[in-house]
Amino acid sequence: MSFVSEFKEFISKGNVMDMAVGVVIGGAFGSIVTSLVDDVIGPIIGMICGGIDFSHLAITVGSAQLMIGNFIQAVINFLIVALCIFSVIKAFNHARDKFKPKEEAAATTKICPFCQSEIAINATRCPHCTSELKG
Repeated sequence: MSFVSEFKEFISKGNVMDMAVGVVIGGAFGSIVTSLVDDVIGPIIGMICGGIDFSHLAITVGSAQLMIGNFIQAVINFLIVALCIFSVIKAFNHARDKFKPKEEAAATTKICPFCQSEIAINATRCPHCTSELKG
């Protein structure tokens, strides 16, 4: 198969479109989370910490300025996005498991053909009627 035909086959599959939609929605969601952290959570944490503005928090090392505040906000963004993704995946797995057919457990007992009592599956003699069982 040529490269172009393989690419056409890949593009024509539905899951590629699903992935593209997911990337677009994920980007938009990332913008919402960034705004939440920068405009809501950051100022609240700043007030709790005595009026510190995290967006301007920096450490100067020589002539370099390390923007620690921006890094802290990026970590908070990541944690919120990771928590949301974890919650969605957990809910999806719970729903999938709820509708998944239950697997039957392997039998651990059988019925004695002579007295119809329930006995262990690997029994060679029935403990109720003492009949010898064939393997």
